[in-house]
Amino acid sequence: MEDGAGRGLECQKIMDGKVNNGNSSEKAIPSCCLKARASAPELDAKCHSTVVSGWFSESYSCSGTGSKRVYFNNPMWPGEAHSLEAKNILYEGKSEYQEILVFESSAYGKVLVLDGIVQLTEKDECAYQEMIAHLPLCSIPSPKSVLVVGGGDGGVLREISRHSSVELIDICEIDKMVIDVCKEYFPELSVGFEDPRVRLHVGDAVEFLRLAPAGKYDAIIVDSSDPVGPAQELVEKPFFQTIARALRPGGVLCNMAESMWLHTHLIQDMISICCETFKGSVRYAWASVPTYPSGVIGFLLCSTEGPPVDFLNPVNPIEKLEGAVKYKRELRFYNSEVHSAAFALPTFLKREVKLLRDSPILAKGVDVS
Repeated sequence: MEDGAGRGLECQKIMDGKVNNGNSSEKAIPSCCLKARASAPELDAKCHSTVVSGWFSESYSCSGTGSKRVYFNNPMWPGEAHSLEAKNILYEGKSEYQEILVFESSAYGKVLVLDGIVQLTEKDECAYQEMIAHLPLCSIPSPKSVLVVGGGDGGVLREISRHSSVELIDICEIDKMVIDVCKEYFPELSVGFEDPRVRLHVGDAVEFLRLAPAGKYDAIIVDSSDPVGPAQELVEKPFFQTIARALRPGGVLCNMAESMWLHTHLIQDMISICCETFKGSVRYAWASVPTYPSGVIGFLLCSTEGPPVDFLNPVNPIEKLEGAVKYKRELRFYNSEVHSAAFALPTFLKREVKLLRDSPILAKGVDVS
């Protein structure tokens, strides 16, 4: 779940009040970050990877050294922290964009951390990688061309590679060091890069999409970091417009869309923009990922105007695809039943995100009851 400067740096820029929209006017600070700012006003703080007494914590680290250093929660999920026992630190480094940490945990195997935030673990990566890839690709018949934004660990590529109909897989990842580190420490994910259909583009995804030919892709999968700070551009209307332009009629987008327990304001904003931009259908789905904040992650599924897409009922079930298990392991999380169930939404989410209950574009031609 990585792209650009990493989630910790994004939160830091929000906390420091340095985020702007290109014309020097400061962006509104999300309510979750305002709460964190009130509880952690020290402006010299920065998010970073923290292993103390054998435990890694996703935390907001404030000024001080040694025993006098004070730790606060990450501003994207104020008031809570998640810790993993770290048996062994395997890699520590800093790229042009972010701090990178790999360690061996006692409960979840190897863990990839960017700017202090867990991106994946060996034990539960299957839930995120399989769902973000197969929710869109199993919803349309015979996808042929796919673009991945972010996804430098290779896991999404591994899952796309299960689809024998796919002829081209473009991936645009800005941080080459993430790719290199994952090839060394997470070969079971980076195997995706070995597929001859994959074309790697190292650089800015926004610019890559601006230059993409209209109607080039059947599906675009955005495996990005949280939509604040440097990644804010990835959830604004111009970016979604470039995605819609790059998709064929009836093409689909699957975009990482935060936690329903923590970020309903961000989910509301994303759905509102997508309802204005995509003229097919817009749906919200979710999956359980224990090592992500609150234990769940969301996905925004959108289709362009053209052949109708019923996201709830897969028309291209992967269980029946020839060669679907070619890339080294069986599916561990996704199946057609989980696919349909992922769109069942809790009452509180429908209540807090108004568009989830009364916008006709959410299921154009499909029963939403």
